[in-house]
Amino acid sequence: MAKHIDVVGAVIVRDGLVLAARRGPAMSMAGLWEFPGGKIEAGETKQESLAREISEELGVAIEVGEHIVTTSYEYGFGTVNLSTYYCALDDSTPVAREHAELRWVEPRQLLSLEWAPADVEAVNLVVSRFG
Repeated sequence: MAKHIDVVGAVIVRDGLVLAARRGPAMSMAGLWEFPGGKIEAGETKQESLAREISEELGVAIEVGEHIVTTSYEYGFGTVNLSTYYCALDDSTPVAREHAELRWVEPRQLLSLEWAPADVEAVNLVVSRFG
């Protein structure tokens, strides 16, 4: 039976731009873009997990807002169930602690990046809303 991994992703929007994170060389799917986030730990809600992951990965605090979509994608290592949420960031600046690059992107330009497969549906929904 395939392993199921529940993860969360943050669609951080500020000043009309969306934060995209490029996976680092030591990560699986290196070089692909994703919405930052990570695995849900035991006892956490999705929103609590997302706030914790963003604090750890980017060194900033977010306010988790509206749920965008939950997708499932079957990778070679297992099935990833990704729940994405719109998130608000204060005036602090995210720092790439785990990712190779962070980039603020206009919504319609999100389609020009090569995304991790589990993120593609959320990308399309963000573009249709803001692009």
